[in-house]
Amino acid sequence: MKILVAVKQVAALDEDFAIRDDGRDVDSDFFIRDLNEWDDFSLEEAVKIRESSAEPVEVVVVSVGPDEADESLRKCLAKGADRAIRVWDTCIEYSDSIAIARVLAAVAKREAPNMLFAGVQSSDQSFASTGIAAAALLGWPHAAVVSNLTCTPGANLAVFRRELEGGLLHEVEIQCPAVLTIQLGINTPRYASLRSIKQAAAKPIEVLSLSDLALGAADVGEAGSSSRVRRMYVPDKARAQLIEGDAAQQAARLAQIIHAFKGAAS
Repeated sequence: MKILVAVKQVAALDEDFAIRDDGRDVDSDFFIRDLNEWDDFSLEEAVKIRESSAEPVEVVVVSVGPDEADESLRKCLAKGADRAIRVWDTCIEYSDSIAIARVLAAVAKREAPNMLFAGVQSSDQSFASTGIAAAALLGWPHAAVVSNLTCTPGANLAVFRRELEGGLLHEVEIQCPAVLTIQLGINTPRYASLRSIKQAAAKPIEVLSLSDLALGAADVGEAGSSSRVRRMYVPDKARAQLIEGDAAQQAARLAQIIHAFKGAAS
């Protein structure tokens, strides 16, 4: 059995930051990068399945990103992944979540896993669409927001629970191969030991290009994306004022403010 786990190196903003000259993103020098929190739970679930199985299970992590994504991939290797794959080409820059899903689907076709795990969402973009889009491109059954999973290697079925509105849980049987997006709290991710960190540093990371996946420039980047960032900016700070007086005075003052605002808008 093989489980492919999609992981992402996410970016968080430092306290001080600056927008890039083209106005479409934050200058990369101000990013703090780390493994996406949801993907940590996805990886742990895959490793747990391997550890509890009497049959061989291979856990392969895949990330779409430049060289610095190797840091997150090595963290995954230190936590128990067997292999790591990174896909990158300069054409991939500016890809939206659907274009990234196209790349992940191509990797899945190449690796032929029994299951593809992805985090419910990423902490930097929060689109929550990459895993489900990959399932649609593969034509595989899928489920989102999985909070419990029972999977027996060698079987073609898995049973999972997912969260619904109002605190309800939905228990479903799904046929493999399948795509599951994993929710926080499904398990407790482990810490990597110093020994495993040293061993992970020596493991190779397979790097694939678009041509290795039978994809072209038109499949990724702005050309292969359904959306694009037009502009990124810091919003104006909100203004507030306290209206003094009794109810009648407050209402009169509020009416004055509204009339003034309407006049300014016109």
